[in-house]
Amino acid sequence: MSTTQAGQQRRLRVPARGGVRPGLAALVLLSSGRTPRAEGRLRLLLAPTQPPGPWDRRYREGFLWKRGRDNGQFLSRKFVLTEREGALKYFNRNDAKEPKAIMKIEHLNATFQPAKIGHPHGLQVTYLKDNSTRNIFVYHEDGKEMVDWFNALRAARFHYLQVAFPGASDADLVPKLSRNYLKEGYMEKTGPKLWSAVGRGLPQADQPVTARSDPQQTEGFRKRWFTMDDRRLMYFKDPLDAFARGEVFIGSRESGYTVLDGLPPSTQGHHWPHGITIVTPERKFLLACETESEQRAWVEAFRKVVDRPMLPQEYAVEAHFKHKP
Repeated sequence: MSTTQAGQQRRLRVPARGGVRPGLAALVLLSSGRTPRAEGRLRLLLAPTQPPGPWDRRYREGFLWKRGRDNGQFLSRKFVLTEREGALKYFNRNDAKEPKAIMKIEHLNATFQPAKIGHPHGLQVTYLKDNSTRNIFVYHEDGKEMVDWFNALRAARFHYLQVAFPGASDADLVPKLSRNYLKEGYMEKTGPKLWSAVGRGLPQADQPVTARSDPQQTEGFRKRWFTMDDRRLMYFKDPLDAFARGEVFIGSRESGYTVLDGLPPSTQGHHWPHGITIVTPERKFLLACETESEQRAWVEAFRKVVDRPMLPQEYAVEAHFKHKP
């Protein structure tokens, strides 16, 4: 077998093994009421040795229903995925020469979000714009078409990662093709004007929060939708907002990040009783959950990130991270 043939087989093999989790693929393909034929497509989609499919192409274009950033309406938009340019683009008009947005494959992620979007074939695409996360919500009436788009994005990511990390094995690259969020849901948060002595007298890790070094709180709590995407904690006014109201980088314990149960005793204004305090080198973030089970789930998600050593590239992200209060 030639080197070229081996490379082609390597590329075709990866989306089949890591393309779609069975539960999501079943949701996308079978929720439209397709019976044995849909099941056959599903088995083909998830087969270990899968023949080339539409996602193996280096170029793909088509129309998807995209949610408007400001009006919330879903309108048909032309999307173009070009592996040569390493980008996914969409156009507001069919005859438009310039795209409305260019999403670099390097920073792109896609995850199925049927419940959030309100459509069984809903896909959330995120990318970085000026170091802030931008969300795009799309769907297609044909579930198979949506799965093909998802796998095409993963195949493009795989090609990018092959070039960026030439020595990495398939096993190392597959987990980086796309990722699900660690946790999402509503919490209450308070604003940044909270403490007059930031970073002084911080409590030790995993000990109860005390008020001995913290002045009185000066801002109230507001209900926000939170998304934990690896080390980025983002909060939105609405789950379908295009941009986050703020983003917080969650580093490692060795770098001065800690997650604590509860809130300082002097904390006021939160309607939900189950508090969480995130301590960073710059400040504290106070959050409140509606139920104890939600609090435990969030603390577990935060601590998984904090307990994980930071990679060299994550230090670069931390250094350039822009937090929007």
